[in-house]
Amino acid sequence: MESIVLKIKGMSCGGCVKSVTGVLEGLPGVAGASVSLDQGEATVEYDPAQVQREQMVAVVEDAGFEAA
Repeated sequence: MESIVLKIKGMSCGGCVKSVTGVLEGLPGVAGASVSLDQGEATVEYDPAQVQREQMVAVVEDAGFEAA
């Protein structure tokens, strides 16, 4: 497992945090995601053999947020 930190823009409430957490944890290969509203970032534990950073960014953006 590896860990990555994604910067997330556009979150304004706890519902946003739940949404981002849900889409990230729904990806195959993601073991867990810890999303911080205050810091505007998500720390993701994942298996690089199953999922790539680009896929994580894509699902967050599909959910209506900006990710980098």
